[in-house]
Amino acid sequence: MAATTFRGDPTRGEQLPPAPAPAGAGFKPADPGPLGLAGFAMTTFVLSMFNGNLVDEKGLPVVLGLALIYGGLVQLLAGMWEFRTGNTFGAVAFSSYGAFWLSFWALNVFYAKDIGGNAGHAVGLYLWAWAIFTAYMTVAALRVSGAVLLVFALLTATFILLAIGAVGAHKTVTHWGGYVGLATAAAAWYASFAAVVNSTFARTVLPVIPLNVGVRARGDIEV
Repeated sequence: MAATTFRGDPTRGEQLPPAPAPAGAGFKPADPGPLGLAGFAMTTFVLSMFNGNLVDEKGLPVVLGLALIYGGLVQLLAGMWEFRTGNTFGAVAFSSYGAFWLSFWALNVFYAKDIGGNAGHAVGLYLWAWAIFTAYMTVAALRVSGAVLLVFALLTATFILLAIGAVGAHKTVTHWGGYVGLATAAAAWYASFAAVVNSTFARTVLPVIPLNVGVRARGDIEV
């Protein structure tokens, strides 16, 4: 006969069944960070090819599908999953940039044609707002990793250049923003690649230079 598990005071005959395991005990979710970074990197890469005038601008609509699904919806999901892991930085970053790409898609599909007056100033305001958000997220990234910090520093520069280019109709500055955007995409792809490889090999294969000494880390990105 299996032994009875006692809770309470067994000397008084208090024989109670074992306490149930907490809900979700033993569950360890996968890291959504690499997925969010991959969606961000690919969409940024394709758009930056057009911003850098490296491909024919007539193909720009190809970005919209990526912006809606991979850069937008998938990255937004990654942000929601980061809430489950307790990762505030990752939750804010991926949810926000997922929303950025969704808003980029909606702006181009539905609203751009209705912008009156100086459209460049309107788009520039939109880009400056994202530059401000990215700048303060860069400060927070100082406690994440060198790889993630590089992504945010480059992305801040990208938004600033694109905003200046839009406000002043400076195509050359917009092209510079495209080039820095390509560097941003490369850095994000590296951070995603490192997280996946380091996880699957269960050791550090690609360094990410953790900056969160003394803070709980998870693979590449305690984003």
